[in-house]
Amino acid sequence: MSIFTMGILASTLAGLASGVGALPALIFKKVPDKVLNTMLGGAAGVMLAATSFSLIVPGIHHGDRLWPGYGAYIVVVGMLFGAVVLDRVDKWLPHEHFFIGREGPDTKLKKIWLFIIAITIHNFPEGLAVGVGFGGGDVGAGTSLAIGIGLQNLPEGLAVALPLLGLGYKRWTVVGIATLTGLVEPVGGLLGVGAVTIFDPVLPFGLAFAAGAMLFVISDEIIPETHSKGKSRLATFGVMIGFVIMMAMDNILG
Repeated sequence: MSIFTMGILASTLAGLASGVGALPALIFKKVPDKVLNTMLGGAAGVMLAATSFSLIVPGIHHGDRLWPGYGAYIVVVGMLFGAVVLDRVDKWLPHEHFFIGREGPDTKLKKIWLFIIAITIHNFPEGLAVGVGFGGGDVGAGTSLAIGIGLQNLPEGLAVALPLLGLGYKRWTVVGIATLTGLVEPVGGLLGVGAVTIFDPVLPFGLAFAAGAMLFVISDEIIPETHSKGKSRLATFGVMIGFVIMMAMDNILG
């Protein structure tokens, strides 16, 4: 199987984990806030470790390989660019978070579409990260990153499904919506693996761009949501546990 095919397949499977995570909504209509916040904290921890060990460190390594001594500078620029792009998208597109509320310009779109836009903004850089990870040619590192993204998509899928149940949508409908929102990740994966496979010098910048975008999502969306209803200490321990798990997995697989 080619690196390109593996990148697309891995980002697709990681995206489908959102649907798997939403399956408990078929049985439960509500999950205690402390449980959901702890799970989302774990997702943030996984993303932090993936950003650090699967994106930033390889980005510096590949940058130094191509331009000795300049790898760190390339990663700095790429990360800041990724964060700025996510910030602008966040400002330009109307969307709504389940806990934080509405952001972006005014619109007449229904709340369900605003939720979907918010999740799409969130998921795209994750798929991009998986694609770029495989595009670098390190199957172990790409696999570790894909598993990590899939793990953090599980609680996010549930976090998508439960509020939609509260809006009156049927159980199988909310599972379907959660699954579809995860399928934006293969689009990011396609762009990421395609770009770095075709043009190798893009790799360090692509890794850094994905890292910056993911850090923006972690700090701007996931962690604030885990603290929005109290129980922040449990969410903090969730971050720690998620970080340690992903760090160990990256070391084992990568």
